[in-house]
Amino acid sequence: MHNDTVETLIGAAVVAVAIFFLIFAYRSAGATNLSGYELTAKLQRVDGIAVGTDVRLSGIKVGTVSALTLDPSYLVTVHLDIHEDVKVPDDSSLVVTSSGLLGSSYLSISPGGSDKMLPVGGVIRNTQGSIDMMGLLSRFVGGGAGGTSGAPKQ
Repeated sequence: MHNDTVETLIGAAVVAVAIFFLIFAYRSAGATNLSGYELTAKLQRVDGIAVGTDVRLSGIKVGTVSALTLDPSYLVTVHLDIHEDVKVPDDSSLVVTSSGLLGSSYLSISPGGSDKMLPVGGVIRNTQGSIDMMGLLSRFVGGGAGGTSGAPKQ
C-alpha cells in the first residue's frame, strides 16, 4: 500500500513537470499573438520556409511568417507579421537564407537607405528566393559546371 502511494506521487510530479515545460516551450517559442503589422513579398522559391518561420533584420528576430499563398503566376506570396516598433524602409530587400549549411531557413530583411517606410500591408519588391542546395551540390560533384578551364569540352 505504501509503495502505491509513492508511485502515485512520483507520477503526479512527472505530469506536473511535463505541463510546466509545455507551457514554458509554448511561451518561449513565440506562439502567442504578435502585435504588429503585415508586409508581403513575392518569391519564386520558398524551400524550408513555413508559417511561423523567423523574419530577421540584422540577425535579430523582428517577426514571423504568418501565411504562404501561391498566386496564379506560380509565385509564392509570403505574408510577414512584423513587430510594430520595427519600421522597414521601402527599398529594403528580402532573402531566404539559412543558419549554416545544414541549418534551418529563415527570411532576412536587408534594410535600404530610403527615408520612406513601408506602410501597413506594404510590399517588399526586392526579393531573392531560396537556392536549391542539393542541385548545386550535385552539379559540383558531378562536374556539371563544365570543368576548370572555362573552355567547352570536346
